Amino acid sequence: MSVYSEMMGFARETAALEQVAGRLGWDQETMMPRGAAPQRAEELSALEAVLHARRSDPQMADWLSAMEGEGPSDAVSQANIAHLHRVYDRASKVPADLAKALAKETSLAQGVWAEARAGEDVAKFLPSLSHLIELKREEAAALASGGPLYDALLNDFERGATEADLTQLFADLRPRLVALRAAMLDAPQPHKLEGSFNETQQLALSQKLAETFGYDMAHGRIDKAVHPFSSGSGLDVRITTRTELSDPFNCLYSTIHEVGHACYEQGVSQDYALSPLGGGVSMGVHESQSRFYENQIGRSAGFCAWLYDEMTAVFGDMGLEGPDAFFKAVNRVETGFIRTEADEVHYNLHVLLRYDLERDLISGALDVADLEEAWNTRFEADFGRTVDKPSNGLLQDVHWSVGLFGYFPTYTLGNVYAGCLNAAMVADLGTQEASYAKGDVKAATDWMRRHVQVHGGLYEPRDVIARATGEAPSVAPLLDYLDEKFARVAG
Repeated sequence: MSVYSEMMGFARETAALEQVAGRLGWDQETMMPRGAAPQRAEELSALEAVLHARRSDPQMADWLSAMEGEGPSDAVSQANIAHLHRVYDRASKVPADLAKALAKETSLAQGVWAEARAGEDVAKFLPSLSHLIELKREEAAALASGGPLYDALLNDFERGATEADLTQLFADLRPRLVALRAAMLDAPQPHKLEGSFNETQQLALSQKLAETFGYDMAHGRIDKAVHPFSSGSGLDVRITTRTELSDPFNCLYSTIHEVGHACYEQGVSQDYALSPLGGGVSMGVHESQSRFYENQIGRSAGFCAWLYDEMTAVFGDMGLEGPDAFFKAVNRVETGFIRTEADEVHYNLHVLLRYDLERDLISGALDVADLEEAWNTRFEADFGRTVDKPSNGLLQDVHWSVGLFGYFPTYTLGNVYAGCLNAAMVADLGTQEASYAKGDVKAATDWMRRHVQVHGGLYEPRDVIARATGEAPSVAPLLDYLDEKFARVAG
């Protein structure tokens, strides 16, 4: 057996254990008895200790050293070697005790957050969050090697991204978004859906939507969770959704969003299964898939016409006069509290709020004790509304409770990437509105599979987008798409 084959066999076993850890996390959010949280934290901490030991194993350093100048030279092998180098370097910088402590604290904090959110009790969550931020600062300091702490955390989700780049990206987006928001809020407001929508029927329709978008149920499943998410890769990719009786869009579009993530993982070449290249390359590229599925397809006029017929068949009269009124209701621009329910005009403004706050938390410019006030003050300044309860404010997102500092800006990166990809797809295939109106999204999703998903982690994140579109990512396609779409909504 070659040195490379031996190293890859070890990496495959590590990847399999990582999938086990992910399955424990999925179970914690869906099936686990609430009282099992302390034990689950111990289980995840123990498994993280095993994983950390494997990632930082001196044998890995020996294998990687042997690869220098003598390893296989094909692109796939070189990408695997580069990835394993990054994993080893990262693991070697983070002490094993810190890795274990983070795994345990994020598991515990997730349960505390869920209880605090249900009880509208910010004070219950803040001690856990404070401890977690201390651990994340310690981790960032270990990884940054004297550089910016926030950049070190960003690198876990979007390799190569920097705080400076993201700040400029938001600055480029904000003026046109704010102007579009003002124009839409001044325009006549579309009608909303009316009625109560049966949960069982919502879930049945969400499954049909998942299958319509190409989610392979032989290798996946849909469950309910407080905060929708996608989990797993390869042959076992699971999603969750949630329901609200007065708002079926919450369930249906959460499902489409998570299906975008899941289809990316299912679309990665099986040649890369349980290898360093066997999953999505970054969260920004991941979000490009979920946001494209959810928005450019799912909220298009064509697809809304199909979905209107489907929902009318299931729920009956919804208080809307036809597909055009439904399209406008789906894309209604409204200043709401919840990021995951936000229209495309407001969405990135929600992300910017979180981005600024979490940077200040990590840098120490903002104390956890002052976080709720800072959130509420910023929200009122940006959105013109007073936060009425914590579940509509600080406690609405799960991300900080599970240590995902540096994750939020990838949502906006995903929107930017999706804008670029959509423009390139339309240039290649022509408009897909007529197909969408029949519930046929296959040409669009197949294009994404060929140009993005199949590559897994083979290329760098920005290179994936550049190879698919023929040019470097920019904000212009997203902003142009939003201006054109919402002119139609306002018309």
